[in-house]
Amino acid sequence: MTLFTASDGIARCGWCAASEDYIAYHDREWGFPVADDRRLFEKLSLEGFQSGLSWRTILMKRENFRAAFAGFDFDRIADFNESDVERLLHDAGIVRHRGKIEAVINNARRAQDLVHEAGSLAAYVCGFEPRGDIPFLASTSPASVAMSKDLKKRGWKFVGPTTVHAFMQAMGLINDHAEGCAIRAEAERARTAFQPPAG
Repeated sequence: MTLFTASDGIARCGWCAASEDYIAYHDREWGFPVADDRRLFEKLSLEGFQSGLSWRTILMKRENFRAAFAGFDFDRIADFNESDVERLLHDAGIVRHRGKIEAVINNARRAQDLVHEAGSLAAYVCGFEPRGDIPFLASTSPASVAMSKDLKKRGWKFVGPTTVHAFMQAMGLINDHAEGCAIRAEAERARTAFQPPAG
């Protein structure tokens, strides 16, 4: 993967060169482990919305998504009904795709079930952390295939292996910062220090 050097003189993964928002996301979020269930649910939901679109499109709308989906509090979203779907379909600040909107509501209910069983989304997700080497910037992995298959079996939607792999990269289950990227070592230290929550 190519690197780029920003005006601050720091070398970073080439994909974040598109905008200052991308750089901030790359430096502070992407590849860093997360234990907060709401953030995990948000990211998995937004990865589903990204399907067929660019992550930049979603990132630019993230605050609108948060406002529209109750801060991605899945206990609140689980109570959404058809009137909420119609409201969201008329919200110009988000991606207005009925299937993806309905998937988030469905997945919120499935998340409640999963938390009841596993203790937390974080405990469940960390159980799929890849073991061994994964090809750099692969689009899927055996771990993402396994997690996707398990989520689908539990009734989740818009959680294909590619979507789940992107989620794993973003949430620090995989460190896909390029060799030579100044943030790679920082993300790896955070991953090493991270204590996965008990189930």
